[in-house]
This record gives sequence, C-alpha cells and structure tokens, in this order.
Amino acid sequence: MKIAVRDIPPRAAWTLEQAGIHPLLAQLYAARGVLGTAELDDGLAKLLPPEQLTHARDAGVLLANAMAANKRLCIVADYDCDGATACAVGVRGLKLLGAQHVSYLVPDRVIDGYGLTPPIAQRVKASGADVLITVDNGIASVEGVATANALGLQVLVTDHHLPGAELPAADVIVNPNQPGCGFESKSIAGVGVMFYVLLALRSELRARGMFDVKTQPKLDTLLPLVALGTVADVVRLDANNRRLVAQGLKRVRAGQLPAGLAALFRAAGRKAEVATTFDFGFALGPRINAAGRLSDMTLGIECLLTDDPARADELATTLDGINRERREIEGDMREQAMLVAESLFDEGDEPPPAICVFDPDFHEGVVGIVASRIKDKLHRPTFVFAASQAPGKEHELKGSGRSIPGFHLRDALDLVAKRHPGVLLRFGGHAMAAGCTVAEEHFDQFEAGLNQVAQEWLDAATLTRRLETDGPLKPEYRRPDLVDTLHQAVWGQGFAPPVFSEEVDVVSQRLVGGKHLALKLKHQGQPVDGIWFGHTDALPARVKLAFRLDADEWQGVKRVRFLVEAADI
Repeated sequence: MKIAVRDIPPRAAWTLEQAGIHPLLAQLYAARGVLGTAELDDGLAKLLPPEQLTHARDAGVLLANAMAANKRLCIVADYDCDGATACAVGVRGLKLLGAQHVSYLVPDRVIDGYGLTPPIAQRVKASGADVLITVDNGIASVEGVATANALGLQVLVTDHHLPGAELPAADVIVNPNQPGCGFESKSIAGVGVMFYVLLALRSELRARGMFDVKTQPKLDTLLPLVALGTVADVVRLDANNRRLVAQGLKRVRAGQLPAGLAALFRAAGRKAEVATTFDFGFALGPRINAAGRLSDMTLGIECLLTDDPARADELATTLDGINRERREIEGDMREQAMLVAESLFDEGDEPPPAICVFDPDFHEGVVGIVASRIKDKLHRPTFVFAASQAPGKEHELKGSGRSIPGFHLRDALDLVAKRHPGVLLRFGGHAMAAGCTVAEEHFDQFEAGLNQVAQEWLDAATLTRRLETDGPLKPEYRRPDLVDTLHQAVWGQGFAPPVFSEEVDVVSQRLVGGKHLALKLKHQGQPVDGIWFGHTDALPARVKLAFRLDADEWQGVKRVRFLVEAADI
C-alpha cells in the first residue's frame, strides 16, 4: 500500500479561506478540485437547469399529454437502491403533479434479469397501462422497447447508463450519456434523471396553466429519496450531485423525510437528525439493496412509498432481517471466493491482472458485493459469477464486476465481446462496476479474454495500491466539533471523505472482538485513541498511519479517535 498525499493548490485554498470557509475545509475542498465558493453553493437555484438535459422537455410534454388524456402510467424499475428510489420518486412525483393512474413493476433479479425485456413489456401491457416509463434502465433495452411499441405502448426511457451501439426506438429517451446530450452532470444517478424529468413535467404543466410558481406542487419533498439513491449508487459526486445530496440531507436532518426513510434510520440504529452520506451509503442503502438481492425489491419500494409509520416500521424491520441474511450469505461466499481467487496465483507472487471467480454454490444476489471485497483486497479488476437460477437458463453464469482506477470495466467487456464473438451473451455497466452473462462452457474463454485486456491496459503504477490522503492533521484540528463539521459535509465517490496521514507513536495495542486492533497513540506528542477494524497484525512502535476522524462518546464526553485505514510499513 502506497500512502500518497494530495496536492493542495495554495491559491484555491487561500481563496476559499478568504471567503469564510474554515481553513481545514478550505484545504480539503481545494485538494478535491474546488476553485471557488460557487461550487460549494448547494442552493436549489444552483442546480443545473432541466433544459440542459436532452429531451427532458419532450418527456414533460409526453407525460402532460398522457395525464390530460387520463392515460395509465406504469414505471418499470430496477432492483437496486437507485432503481428503487427512482421508482418511488417517479410514483410520488407524478401523483404530486396530478397523475391519476400510476403503477410500477420491478423485474425479479433471478427470473427476469436486468432491464426492460420483452416479457416485462408484455406484463406492463397486460396490467392495462398505456405509457411505460423506465427508471435506471432501458437505454440498452432495444428488444424490450420494440416489443412495447408493437403492443401499442408509449415508451419513455429515463436512464443514466452508457448506451450501446444501438439506441432503443422509444418515444422519448432522457439520458445524459446519450449521444449529443450537453448536460454537464454525466454522472447523475437514475433517481436524479427521474427527478429532472419531473421538474420538466412541472414546467410544462405550469406553461399549460395548471398552476403557477406560487401554487405549484413542491418537488423538493422528494430530495431525501434522490439523495439516498445518488449516494447508494456510488456515482461520482460532481457539484450538481453534491447539491442534490446536500439538499436531501438538510431535509432529513430537519425531520422532513418519508415515513419509510425514518423507519430505516431506526432499523439501522442511526439518527436521522445527524444524518450523513455514510448513513445513506452503508446503513440505509444496503437494507434497500438486500430486498433486490435476496427477495423482492417491491418490499424496498413499498417502504419508500408508504406514508403510514406503522407499515413503514414493519417493512423496515423486514428489510433489516433480509440484510442480516445477506450479510451471512456474503460472509460465507467471500471466504470461498477468496480461496478460489488466491488459488489463481502462488503465494508470494503477484495476482493475475484480472480476477474471475465462479462456484456452483454462489448466490447471484451477492456476487457484486463479493467482487467488491476481492477487488479491495487484491487490487485487481474482479468478476464473481453464480449460476443463473432462471428457468431454462441454468447453463448461464451471471457475473458482477468491480474495477480499480484506470481500468474502464464496461469498455473492457466491449473489447472482449468484439474479440470473442458469442462469449458474452449480455453485458453493461459503468467504468467501475459492470455486469455480464456468459455460458458456463465459455467461462474459461471469458477469463482469458478479460485477462488479456487487463494485461494490455494495466501498468505497474495502476496495479500498485495507492491511498490518497490529506497529509498531516494539525493538533488544533483534533476537536469533536470539527469532526461533526466534517461529517456534515457531502463526501462520496469522486469527492473522497477526508483521510489524514502521518507518523505516530504506538503506545499500546490490543485485539478486541478477536478481529479489531485497539490502539493508544501519541499524535504530535498528545494521546489519542485509535482503532483499526478488521486488522489483527501488530504495529511497530512508530508507524505512518492513514486515518479518518471519528468522535467517540463515553459517559457524556466526546473524544476524537482515529479510524485507521492503512499503515505504511
């Protein structure tokens, strides 16, 4: 592990500090590319305008016309947290704006697979719907959209995934990553795209005289859900995404959140009044995702849609139980998958450029999480596969992949598909996460093909694990109130939470719970507690540590402690 220190552009840090930003935050923001306070203004007025999003206005017209004709709208969701929140935002938002008939349908991960497939289109038609709206999927659903068209459905695709060579023949496509779209926030999540479509619809209804600026429905009530889906989908938190998340967090902390979100906070043992992006990413998001992984995402969506606190508590408790089951399955799978991965290379040697793991006993609902864990440990692009449970497709393997910086996973899959026609039955995704399906008999060919691409694309620098940090922490900044200030800021993918690094003295160390290292440290001559979760190896008396800040409360007294991320030994 190479512990590196980010550059802090002095002029940017000085500009921010002169504008009234706390000196520590000014350094952190400058190191993350913020040049001025305009980028930190999280006001709603600073959001990118919906007019910039190609075809958003057309989507508003399509929906307004459908509502005027009293047509039935059906949202086709996805089975992850982004898809679930996008569905809930769509249902709630359309009803807020006056739609009388709004339903939703979410594919089953095992039976249906991902996206708008022809059978899903047929189910939407059979439900009596007139208009099919996709959220967080659809840009690759060429056959599904063609089927919907043939059945006489109008189709609105809202998505954020990268398009393939052919776009579906939908009536309207809203996706910032479609060719020709000038929307600056290419990393907006699926839930964000749906929120923007609702903004465009409200604008269209306003133009038709349905209401004015003073009487129009307030869509900002949807922002807690937008924030949750954005953080949980691990999209890059550019300035626009940070605004969406900040606005959602403000409402959550003020108690302005749907009953289901409030219930999820309680089920997770977290406090909504001091909510952070960490809560969204590691407490609420996994509980919603667990439904799609092991059960039925309808549970997650219903939790986000209900306004009945008792029903919300019941659903949140169920989701919490499913998440506990998911953790058990994942733990067992992770151990087995790690053994398989480590068998691919001899002890003491470097791992292969890419890791592909399959076991007949793996559960397809958690392959993505396990791939992420292996990627974190071995620092290699990783795919984990499970046998498909769909009827008639038992010969297929469904894989989920996670990547490292510098290796675009979807582009790699595209190259494998071109070089080895027929090996990849389906694939899609982003730079850092992707999914694919291969026939079991082609697994070895896929593994060889991916490793060949990784061999060509990855160099020694990319394959060296590197942790970017913010350098030493001034002792005067080691205060509980500053820890709270840091926690309240919006951090996440592409806008990394603060991690400091410097040499400290290890006064004492002991194992707690058999798997965590509790530390007594001296930081610049002053005592401070530390803990390294999941680490058991002893540290030398003096060592360079990378650490995050946390405030630990004991008998009513808050004290700063270091959460160790890595050691440069």
